[in-house]
Amino acid sequence: MFYVALLRGINVGGNNKVEMSKLKYIFQSIGFTNVRTYINSGNVIFETENKADIHLAEEIEKVLLKHFSFAIRVVVRDAKNINKLCASIPSDWTNDANQKTDILFLLDEYDSKNSMNLIATNPTIDTLKYVTGAIVWTVKKSDYSKSGMKKFIGTAVYKNMTARNVNTLRKLRELMK
Repeated sequence: MFYVALLRGINVGGNNKVEMSKLKYIFQSIGFTNVRTYINSGNVIFETENKADIHLAEEIEKVLLKHFSFAIRVVVRDAKNINKLCASIPSDWTNDANQKTDILFLLDEYDSKNSMNLIATNPTIDTLKYVTGAIVWTVKKSDYSKSGMKKFIGTAVYKNMTARNVNTLRKLRELMK
C-alpha cells in the first residue's frame, strides 16, 4: 500500500530545516520501501504493508524526534484517501495567478466537519469543503485581502493541520500510482 507522510512546519522561513535526502534515509531505516520525497516542504511517499494510518504517524514522529532536535507532527494518508480527495475537488479549483486553493490536512483530533466552524471565513469570498481528513479552501487571489485566510494563522485548526496547495496534492496523487 502506498502512503504519503505530510510533515508539518519544516523548511519554512529557514526554520526547522530538514534535508530531503536525510528524510528519505530515515524512512528507509524504518523499513518502508519505494521511498521518495517531493519538493522541500516535507512530502514523503512510501510503501508498507498492514499498518493503520494512526500507527504510522506515531511511529514516524517518534523516529523523527530521535533524528532532529525538534518535534515534527505528521499526517499520513493512503493512496485511496488521496484519490478520493482529488476526485472531490472541482477541476477548476486551481493554484495559479488568479486563484489560491489549499488543502488543510487535519491531524486526527481535528478531523471532523465541525472543524470548519472553527475557521473565520468571509462567506462571500471563501469556499470551504470538508472531505474526510481535510478541508479544501479556495479563494480568488484578487479577494485574498478580504478572505478569512489572513486570520487563520494561530487558530486551533491551524495548529493542528498541515497545508499543501492543490497542485502539490495532484502531483502527489500522480506519484502514488
